[in-house]
Amino acid sequence: MPHDAHDPPREYERFDRAVPDWFRDAKLGIFVHWGAYSVPAWAEPIGALGTIDDTRWYRHNPYAEWYANTIRIEGSPAAEHHREAYGGRPYDEFLNDWTADEFDADALVALFAEAGARYVVPTTKHHDGIALWDAPGTGDRNTVARGPRRDLVGAFADATRAAGLRFGTYYSGGLDWHAGPAAPIESDAQLVPPAGDEYARYAHNHVVDLIERYRPDLLWGDIGWPAAGHAPGPFSLLDVFDRFYAAAPDGVVNDRWGGVHADYLTSEYESGRSNEAAAAWENCRGIGYSFGYNRLEGPEHNLDGPAAIRLFVDVVSRGGNLLLNVGPTASGILPPPQAATLRALGAWNARHGDAVFGSLPLAGAPASDDPWVRWTRTGDRANAVIDASGRVELACPAGVDAATAATVDGEPVAAERRGDVLVVDVPAEPTGPAVVRFSTP
Repeated sequence: MPHDAHDPPREYERFDRAVPDWFRDAKLGIFVHWGAYSVPAWAEPIGALGTIDDTRWYRHNPYAEWYANTIRIEGSPAAEHHREAYGGRPYDEFLNDWTADEFDADALVALFAEAGARYVVPTTKHHDGIALWDAPGTGDRNTVARGPRRDLVGAFADATRAAGLRFGTYYSGGLDWHAGPAAPIESDAQLVPPAGDEYARYAHNHVVDLIERYRPDLLWGDIGWPAAGHAPGPFSLLDVFDRFYAAAPDGVVNDRWGGVHADYLTSEYESGRSNEAAAAWENCRGIGYSFGYNRLEGPEHNLDGPAAIRLFVDVVSRGGNLLLNVGPTASGILPPPQAATLRALGAWNARHGDAVFGSLPLAGAPASDDPWVRWTRTGDRANAVIDASGRVELACPAGVDAATAATVDGEPVAAERRGDVLVVDVPAEPTGPAVVRFSTP
């Protein structure tokens, strides 16, 4: 049981827990960004996080879920669009227009499972401060009181568990534009959590409520945590984590809680790539350049099926998990291009999944982009994932036995070793990259 609020606080050691096997083996999760921002669904698709200077990034923010901030930046294209399309109406009115009338949690999660996902992480409160459940202290700024008039977190939790997947919760503790400050964020230097005990207690009570109601397996925090909640105490993050691990002994916590504690590190698009050298890590990104649904994104901005497969395999081959995001429309359905990408990923995983799920990186195996090749290891088997067909030369570590080359169906594949190179006759595959298996010592 978690310690009572009146018990003396204890120090908490960071990174002191073994990451549970379920998370290491899961490899693929689905992130869901859905909110009042899905009504305007507007952002400039200028590129990926980590490739654009922050002063340009905020003024032309490609994240549609940042709409409430971007429209407050005077002279930004989003501000101009908001005046022209909506007459400058208050952002909160979008909550009333968020209908969720086509939302079917079971159908959405079934698609995630079809894609091969092992865990699902929906947003519960993003930076706009609107909660997707009747969170304590939110008044009518939640989806039970207004808009959808439903407990959307509960719907996702029930559907995820019914599908046999692990359930996580995203919560923005470091930004809440309803709590302040009033000025818009225009640079990374302004990413500062609201100050004071009141907000720290407010956020604490929210995450505790999520733990007690929905028993998540994963806590996904974002943009840090108010400094008043860092020190041990009854309304601290340490109290939150005590309660979480008591409820979910094999649960995991990400690294965006202001340095207080983490079980694994994260990267986002091209940002934070140094974290991918950690013992446990996760890359998150949208199918497009935005997490929330953005009606301005076209095929040229989105990962299609083959690109998503390559991204997934690349992340897994380097020891990470991929948290791939979808952004439903305001009515609650996935835009067709996003659904098509998930189905393509699922078709490939259905045939080749045992080369990725539960795998490890193959030591000494170099990745290549010409031809595109990534390696994983499953038990005593090396898996070469090859996005090419015909006669292909692969740089390969010693110990991979060319004579044992075979397809996923066990059909022999012609291969021979020439020093540090394998020459392989790679069969064509209808669903994406081929997998050729080899025995190893």
